Amino acid sequence: MMKTICISEFMDPVAVQALTPGFDVQYEPGWVDRRADLMGVLDGAHALIVRNRTQVDAALLAAASRLRVVGRLGVGLDNIDVEACQRRGIRVIPALGANARSVAEYVVTTAAVLLRGAYLSGAEMSAGKWPRARLSDGREALGKTLGLVGFGDIGRRTAALARAFGMEVIAHDPMLAADDPVWATSGVRGVGFDELLAQADAVSLHVPLVPATRHLIDVGRLAAMKSGAVLINTARGGVVDEAALADALRAGHLGGAALDVFTEEPLPVGSPLAEAPNLILTPHIGGVTQEANARVSMMIAQAVRATLEANS
Repeated sequence: MMKTICISEFMDPVAVQALTPGFDVQYEPGWVDRRADLMGVLDGAHALIVRNRTQVDAALLAAASRLRVVGRLGVGLDNIDVEACQRRGIRVIPALGANARSVAEYVVTTAAVLLRGAYLSGAEMSAGKWPRARLSDGREALGKTLGLVGFGDIGRRTAALARAFGMEVIAHDPMLAADDPVWATSGVRGVGFDELLAQADAVSLHVPLVPATRHLIDVGRLAAMKSGAVLINTARGGVVDEAALADALRAGHLGGAALDVFTEEPLPVGSPLAEAPNLILTPHIGGVTQEANARVSMMIAQAVRATLEANS
C-alpha cells in the first residue's frame, strides 16, 4: 500500500513534486490554521511535514497512529513534542543548516541599518519633512563590535559576514570550551555574557527557547547593554522580554532593535512593542528566502523519502 505524506504548511513546489513518485502526498498549507481538519486526515499518514506553526503535540500525535517521521521545514523544534515522538519511535528531522545563510544576511544587514538609523524616515519625508540633521548622526558598521549570543552554525556564518563587513565579532556560548578550535579558526573571541553585553555595539541572539533562555534578555540585561547599542532577535520570541525592550527603546538607552520572532505569533494588536521607536518588526522570515525555501524543502523531502523507504 502506498504510504501517505501530509504537508500542513508551505513547502517549495519543486520539493513537493519530488515527494510525489511512490507516495500519496496530501499538500494543504491551510491545515496549519485548521487543526481539526489536519487531525482528521492524520490517521492514515506515515509522514508529516510542518514549519513552525503546526503544533505537533500529544493530541495531534494521538490522531496519527501510523506516523513514522516528522519533517521540520526549519531548525527550531519548540512546536514539536520531541520526547513524545521518541517514545513512539517517530523520527524528527530538522533542516539543519539549510537556512543559515539567509539568517546571517538578515542579521548583518539589519545591524547596519539600525546603526546607521537612516532608513526609517519614509513617512516623514512623504509628509514634507527633511530630517537631514537628525539622520546625519548615523554610525558606520566598520569597526563596530557585533556580539553573538550563541555560536552554532548560524552564529558562525553571521560572524564571517560581519567580519567581511569590517566588524569585530565576539561571542558567548557556554556549550563551547575556551580552547575549542572554532575560536581560532573563526577569528571570533569568546567572552562571558556580561562582557558581551557591555562591549557590543550590536547584539544578536542565536539560542533555542528553553527554560534557561526564557527572558534571557530582561530589564537588567537590557540595562547592562552598551548605551546606544542595537539588539536583533531571529531566534525565538520568548528569549526577549518584549515589554522591557519597548521601555528601553522609549527611554533612549538602546539605539534600536529588530525582532523577527515574538512571544505570541502573529504579534497581537496592542502589543507593548506598538509605537516603540527605532524598532524593525518582521514576521518570522529571517531564514525564509526563495533560496532558503528551496534548500530547506528539498533537504526535508529527501530525508523524509529516505526514512519512509527504509521502513518499507
